[in-house]
Amino acid sequence: MSGHSKWSTIKHKKAKTDQQRGKVFSKLVREIMIAAKSGDPDPDNNARLRLAVQKAKEANMPNDNIKRAIQKVAAGGEGADLEEITYEAYALYGVALLIEVVTDNKNRTLPNIKNILAKAGGSLATKGAVSYLFEKKGLIVFESGASEDLIMEIATEAGAEDIDINEDGSIEVKTESADFEQIKKVFDEKDLKYAEASLEMIAQNEISLDAEKARKIFNLIEKLEDDDDVQEVFGNYDVSAEVMKELA
Repeated sequence: MSGHSKWSTIKHKKAKTDQQRGKVFSKLVREIMIAAKSGDPDPDNNARLRLAVQKAKEANMPNDNIKRAIQKVAAGGEGADLEEITYEAYALYGVALLIEVVTDNKNRTLPNIKNILAKAGGSLATKGAVSYLFEKKGLIVFESGASEDLIMEIATEAGAEDIDINEDGSIEVKTESADFEQIKKVFDEKDLKYAEASLEMIAQNEISLDAEKARKIFNLIEKLEDDDDVQEVFGNYDVSAEVMKELA
């Protein structure tokens, strides 16, 4: 049983982004484009693209928008100059950040990120200074009320790495990144509805934050993710369910 929940911070992030649906769609389109560009433009043959399309559908993006984004890349048009970059950074309190961007102009993106970090007391780190703290893992989250026994049984049989039941009743199933899609598929086939299924950069060791510190770190992350080029920000912070309630 854990009082610390990745799901609580994901929910916090979702609540913010739901207020900015247009920006959410823009970021999802970029993820679809970069996924299509990095592999086969057919989602059936491209696991990353399948996940991007699923997330777009979960956000209620129209199918026509999804198809157009894939077709543009397949035709060699818009999106051809997009590139992925991961910036490493330090925030206050020794918190390390990975900032994943998709950009068509890094000469625009990099100064923007530096400026946001500097205003919040942070700074860019050298390549490799932060990334070694994180591992890519699959995370499948079920909200409270889901059948603990059934989820644990299925997750164990499917080869999940870890299962955590949080104080708020949510259940987090962690997988190796290579096993994520197959384990998610098992839950899909069993028609077990999860609240979130994603590949996350998860820190091996985390820094616990109280409400005041968490508020400042979340504010920085929100400002970074408000930048059009920033897709995702991961940090090695840990915020308890009790602190999340205080921030709600």
